[in-house]
Amino acid sequence: MSFDKIFELLATPVFSIQEKAVTVGDILLLPLILLISYLALKTLIKVIVKRMTSKGLTPDVVHLVSRITYILGIVVMLVMTLELINIPITAFAFLSGAVAIGVGFGAQNIINNFISGWILMWERPIKIGDFLEVDGVKGNVEAINTRSTRIRRTDGVHLLIPNSKLLENTVINWTLIDNKARTTVSVGVAYGSPCRKVATLIEQAVSEQDAVLNSPAPVVIFNDFGDNALAFVAYFWVEANMEGQIRQVSSEIRYRIDELFAENDIVIAFPQRDIHLDGELTIKRGKNKA
Repeated sequence: MSFDKIFELLATPVFSIQEKAVTVGDILLLPLILLISYLALKTLIKVIVKRMTSKGLTPDVVHLVSRITYILGIVVMLVMTLELINIPITAFAFLSGAVAIGVGFGAQNIINNFISGWILMWERPIKIGDFLEVDGVKGNVEAINTRSTRIRRTDGVHLLIPNSKLLENTVINWTLIDNKARTTVSVGVAYGSPCRKVATLIEQAVSEQDAVLNSPAPVVIFNDFGDNALAFVAYFWVEANMEGQIRQVSSEIRYRIDELFAENDIVIAFPQRDIHLDGELTIKRGKNKA
């Protein structure tokens, strides 16, 4: 087949839109233009993300900019593609209106989650890396997408939570302002123990931990006269971005309290019961029969 025949075939009109003829060549050129434009857009986004990351910007800001660039790039790509194949944008005015009505009635939840995702990325009440507690589930935010937010639970399981749920329900963000969190360690000692010395040893065990903040300073409270023990509670602040780190610090403090108590002959209390019998105790002995 000669080149003239090929060009003639590519120039053959297939249909027309507002008196603009769409040829075979336009239809074949459309996916090629879209593919090249999409690859160029992905490369541009990678370059932007790499430069922003090298400048030390937070992951949520990088994610927001990349999403905005992606949406704007898609819009520009579609407009330029239609212009290259001589299809006016106004030709899709009626179609876009019909699609918008259909989407409005049939995909309300999707639109709600989509808008909620942009609100989360723009207002930033939740950021990538934050430690959240949602309906009793705790985990770190790994990604905020346009429809859902991906959270990695403390046990390693990934959760996909709809964005609208994060806006419409109560969410505990442990790291919204900073990574500081207050926690406690409780211990009970036997009755008769020197209370002032016990409090001093507990405070020493807490202060020796590097993860414990000096401001606010740790506080040890003589909490109560318990049934089986004198109850003490240590309040202290740590800087941690997940619950596991707080538990690790509390564990180290308990190890140190046990060591200091053993060195100073202070007994950690355990449940005990005293039994008092009224009257005489009679013991009956059986007789052996031959």
